Amino acid sequence: MNIASIGLIGYGEVGKIFTSGLIGKAGVHSVSAWDLKFATPTLQEVQMSERLHASSRGVQAQDSLQALSIASDLIIGAVTASNALSVAQEVAKFIRPGGFYLDLNSASPGTKQKCAALIDAAGGIYVEAGVMTSVPPYGIRVPMLLGGARAADLAWQLSQWGMDAKPVSDRLGVASAIKMSRSVMIKGLEALVIESYTTARAYGVEDHVLPTLKETFPSIDWSLQGAYFFSRVVQHGKRRSEEMHEAANMVKESGFEPLMASATALKQQWISQQAQKGVFNGLAADATWQDYADRLLAQCGNVNPKD
Repeated sequence: MNIASIGLIGYGEVGKIFTSGLIGKAGVHSVSAWDLKFATPTLQEVQMSERLHASSRGVQAQDSLQALSIASDLIIGAVTASNALSVAQEVAKFIRPGGFYLDLNSASPGTKQKCAALIDAAGGIYVEAGVMTSVPPYGIRVPMLLGGARAADLAWQLSQWGMDAKPVSDRLGVASAIKMSRSVMIKGLEALVIESYTTARAYGVEDHVLPTLKETFPSIDWSLQGAYFFSRVVQHGKRRSEEMHEAANMVKESGFEPLMASATALKQQWISQQAQKGVFNGLAADATWQDYADRLLAQCGNVNPKD
């Protein structure tokens, strides 16, 4: 396998981490990126800032998805779940014959299979990835499960670059099913913590509730975990909401009613909307869960039932 050029679609948190981590790896001669922000006239300041960020790290900011696809032996998709299929449709128009498309997007098995059909029909090689935890603590070593006919081949190459990629099946959908089933639990827990803690705060009973959680699950620091959950959802609620809508689709595909996944998607979406309104502006990076909860309660016109 000879992969000399890598292109990232999506220059957000994950795209920035992966491009920086892959520069200089053995055999890699170029790393480029494309993002809608690079080509949006109404976001000129953002466009300039993002292009400068890429350039300062040795990443070439491409002018179009077409240019990135043509220039890359390996294309990595890292967009939001709602855009996974539309991006695959565009990549299929321009991917090199024999070029790899590694789909990191958090989409249902059914969506991944549709994406694969498009890429394979265009002569490309589609490999799905289930990214199994948050990327920032791990960087490019974030644990990933790969699926598809050439998953083992690509996993070997990624491991040569120091990545933690394991092939789990040559059938598409298996890696995504593992990832999304986990997401139902983890993102659901985030939503439950936010709702439970904020309600407890409103009634002034948090000092009674959290110790009972500690008693039941003694290995978890529920106060620190709560702060982490709040911060991640505030920062990435939109992306998480889209992922959970895809998780709900996966549950439907299995023939099961996605009551919990759908509710989690709505809670994540609501938190994202509050963040967009500026409800959490000014909170420190080390803000406590109480800081987040108080902002939510104030926004909702809390009448302080605890008083």
